[in-house]
Amino acid sequence: MHDIDALIIGGGISGLSTAWWLAQSGLSVEVWEAAARPGGKIQSEQRDGYLTEQTASLLLNFRPEVADMVHLAGLEAKKAARTTAAEANRYLVHQGRLVSLPMRLGGLVRSPLWSGRGKLRLLLEPFIPAGEHEGETVSEFITRRLGREMLDKVMDAFVAGILAADPDYANAAATLPRLTALERCYGSLTAGVFMHRVLRRRTACRAETFSFQGGMGTLIDTLSSSPGVHLRSQHAVADLAPARRGWRVSATTPLGGRSVTARHVVVSTPASAAARLIAPLDQNIAGLLQTIRYAPLAVVHLGMDRSGVGHPLDGAGFLVPGCEGLPLNGNQWMSTLFGDRAPAGKVLLTSYLGGARRPEAVEWSNERLVDETLAALRPLIGVGADPEMVRIHRHHEGLPLYYGAHPALEREIAATARRHPGLHLEANYLGGVSVRDRIARGRALARRILMQERDVSAVYPAVASPLIAGL
Repeated sequence: MHDIDALIIGGGISGLSTAWWLAQSGLSVEVWEAAARPGGKIQSEQRDGYLTEQTASLLLNFRPEVADMVHLAGLEAKKAARTTAAEANRYLVHQGRLVSLPMRLGGLVRSPLWSGRGKLRLLLEPFIPAGEHEGETVSEFITRRLGREMLDKVMDAFVAGILAADPDYANAAATLPRLTALERCYGSLTAGVFMHRVLRRRTACRAETFSFQGGMGTLIDTLSSSPGVHLRSQHAVADLAPARRGWRVSATTPLGGRSVTARHVVVSTPASAAARLIAPLDQNIAGLLQTIRYAPLAVVHLGMDRSGVGHPLDGAGFLVPGCEGLPLNGNQWMSTLFGDRAPAGKVLLTSYLGGARRPEAVEWSNERLVDETLAALRPLIGVGADPEMVRIHRHHEGLPLYYGAHPALEREIAATARRHPGLHLEANYLGGVSVRDRIARGRALARRILMQERDVSAVYPAVASPLIAGL
């Protein structure tokens, strides 16, 4: 048995981000991952000229923490920028065809997406009084501020396609934190967007969309192999218990049992696994974690000749409102987004099925998943060829659902965990599901741990590890 400063349980993006930030300050850090490789659901596969992702396909960033990590980890030269063609259009399915969604108010008002009544409702948004309450759902928030048409035709598609959730149950503050913050700060979304544009010119990180050469797996490989991050794969944690100077953690490995003591333990596993691990310590935390639901997802990649698709594919892809009755939540045109995702003369189309809208899709056979996908794509983008490449990924616990009073749940989990000094929970059921959110949250947790370390060092100088400023 030996001592380390911090042990991270779970080698997904949440755990690796926290470990990487801690390692930058000189703490001794180990990451225990039960699987043979890190990354969780973020896995890239390069084969036969097609580069596909199991889940996250890109990073949409506007946070300085992400920019800092990319720079400091040496990933700047490995970034793959979104092509200009992918920026041309953002499509929605509307009455059985693709319609480009304008991103400015003037374009929205002129768009064929809206009825005259719907356009008038959009123009009235600045005059709607603020009225948010913590339990407000996405459906309630969007209908209150922008009208029912905006919910049915746009936000339903966004929440189902990007977050795999149902807007009738998803908590607005947890699911759309930037929008709800605009109302709180400025009284309306229109005023908030205007002020945000003015202020971000001075303060905000430049927004950009990118992946990496070799896919999102490059980010995982870089973080897990960085100096100071000691990854231990095939370490399945069997026991977690308080010790004199922190925590004693034991795991089973292919070489037998292994135990360490750590002053800080970060549990970065899915909520169900975290609940099982923490239940012997604290039934209250375990009970809270067990209330968190996940949406199942099926990801279907199809590769085919470019000549077999009639649509110009001049955008990133499309999202599907529920009222259209299609089996897809969305479709990404990966070979348009990034030039290295398909061989020359080929296209790569990635579809997302399931989620809260149709959870049973994850159990469909491969044949049905492909047939349903092609049947939806044919009239929308003119698919007239059979795919030469098919890859399918199923995630029974795809994305956590921020349902009900989720902000209150997060606060209660944090408050209860504080009763156990040195024990931390950080995973995508807290504070956002995107890779961007995971990196930012990892830095915030690392800072809290470092502050605790400095507090200890003030009383017990010999206990503290050498820390560097700037994290």
